[in-house]
Amino acid sequence: MSDTGDFPTESNTPSAESVGFLASEATPAPPEAAPLASGKKLPRIMAVANQKGGVGKTTTTVNLGAALADMGLRTLLIDLDPQGNASTGLGIENRGLELSMYHVLMHEESLDNVVEPTDVKGLFVAPASLDLAGAEIELVPAFSREQRLKRAIEAVIDDYDYVLIDCPPSLGLLTVNGLSAANEVLVPIQCEYYALEGLGQLLRNVDLVKRNLNPTLDLSTILCVMYDARTKLAGQVVTEVREHFGEKVLRSVIPRSVRLSEAPSFGQPITTFDPRSRGAIAYRDAAKEVHANVTP
Repeated sequence: MSDTGDFPTESNTPSAESVGFLASEATPAPPEAAPLASGKKLPRIMAVANQKGGVGKTTTTVNLGAALADMGLRTLLIDLDPQGNASTGLGIENRGLELSMYHVLMHEESLDNVVEPTDVKGLFVAPASLDLAGAEIELVPAFSREQRLKRAIEAVIDDYDYVLIDCPPSLGLLTVNGLSAANEVLVPIQCEYYALEGLGQLLRNVDLVKRNLNPTLDLSTILCVMYDARTKLAGQVVTEVREHFGEKVLRSVIPRSVRLSEAPSFGQPITTFDPRSRGAIAYRDAAKEVHANVTP
């Protein structure tokens, strides 16, 4: 592989094509044929990704990270979304930051200099800033553009048990950096009618990253979120997802909850905002399942 990456580029804009996402050429194996998520070793680097917006991706990253930290596992949350919702959801004001993930990607700033502690013991965040929106364009001609986050994480990985990467709801260079740096992909799927919309495209792109940039990448975990027990549809979606992906789907299901929606406005994960709520219990259960895959 050359230093500039093997992804083909066809334009100077950060479109799907410009980062090599030629979906028609990808032929990934069916999800059922992929290896199960077992026997994982610490530290684990997990990209939380779903190209569809509004599916609880950031909510999952923040609350799963907090639940893992509560289990005594040092956890780093990397916010790659220019909106910075994962940062503000943990009480980090992302306006006027002296250093952020933009500086890590564009100026090779050390992650150590960017990471901020949170109010949750053992949980740390590398915050995003609005500058990241420009990074999509600035990265296009950059040297070794797809591997910048990977190199940054390698320098600090021995300090953490888990690294969770909150990828933006797009398939640009920021997401490619997240997938290139990760060992695993965690996909939150909403329990609604269009749940599987775009999932095939995401799987193809994960396969492209695996074949071109990151041979160890594994779609290891799927979490059903926004579950509404009052509707038949939610149960049907969960059943369909389990039929497609088998053991990759966590048994824990995250309910649709007003308290989960309120917690970010107070800069807290649900596990501290309302630790006895259904949402907090569900994310703690999900964290236990995720960590149960680890072998000593």
